[in-house]
Amino acid sequence: MRHRYIGRSGLRVSPICMGTMTFGATADKKESFKIMDKAYDAGINFYDTAELYPVPPDTKWMGQTESIVGEWLQTKPRDSVILATKVAGAASGWFVPPNRHGLTAIDRFHIEKACEDSLRRLKIDYIDLYQLHWPERNTNTFGVRNYKHNRDDTGKDNFNDILHTLDGIIKEGKIRHVGISNEKAWGTMRYLEESKKHNLPRMISIQNAYSLLNRVFEGDMAEIAMRENIKLLAYSPMAFGVLSGKYIKGTAAENARLKLFPRFARYSSEQSTEATKAYLTLAEDNDMSLAQMSLAFVTQQPFVLANIIGATTLEQLEENIDSINVELSKELLAKINAIHTRIPNPAP
Repeated sequence: MRHRYIGRSGLRVSPICMGTMTFGATADKKESFKIMDKAYDAGINFYDTAELYPVPPDTKWMGQTESIVGEWLQTKPRDSVILATKVAGAASGWFVPPNRHGLTAIDRFHIEKACEDSLRRLKIDYIDLYQLHWPERNTNTFGVRNYKHNRDDTGKDNFNDILHTLDGIIKEGKIRHVGISNEKAWGTMRYLEESKKHNLPRMISIQNAYSLLNRVFEGDMAEIAMRENIKLLAYSPMAFGVLSGKYIKGTAAENARLKLFPRFARYSSEQSTEATKAYLTLAEDNDMSLAQMSLAFVTQQPFVLANIIGATTLEQLEENIDSINVELSKELLAKINAIHTRIPNPAP
């Protein structure tokens, strides 16, 4: 498995990243350990988590995923794993942990305490990549197709303050590098601008949703990713399991995510189902599973640094990892793009 450098950081990571947001929910600790061991043995050295996991976020179990990952990390040499986690922002109130609010450095306690809590749960001395989970302002995301400005938005331009806070934590040795998640073009460029102008830490990656059903990143964000060397950590490449085809075929297990949490309907619209059926037929006509075609498509994009896969069983994980060996031909990519042209971004 060939490794890739994250931006200008010097960190080398596998092109597949092990996502952990189901650990502690649909996957218990024993199964989570098996999944991470299998990924590790396959050459995956990149693991992503967050303080608010498992999903859906709830104060009753917030932090359980980091605790599971932390216990597992004790079984491996620390320098053999690149560990990424996230601090929750205030863009959606229910994502913010209790007794905390926002990321602004006026209340730098928020970021500093979140980092300390993550280090404690993860049982490590430093975090390789510390990401801001959400913007501080209102943006269009999770099914909202276009940006509409809200004059009453209370979010402020605090990019410089946030970077100053992160700079202090880096100098303390608690984090090595920083990244963003669920950001847009304006926010990404503001961080890069403040970093360059004031010699502050530079964001080295951006973690946004990207899949056959959501290719919104291919707009302005793809150009930024390539020109500024701040490439994509693609989450939900399987669209919550929809792009496995199991819901269309009626083979989804009772503990499948959309059965347990039907409110996650982002990828279940009529247009998404129509597109998924078309992609399923195309994959099977080319003698591959829809899961492998979906993951290979994401991994092959030049602006993608790593494809964040998830799994709740070893069988799922094996198929997902095998996708790294699938190379989609120009002819097949043209047919994928034809479907996308007909049904563009049904799950933004």
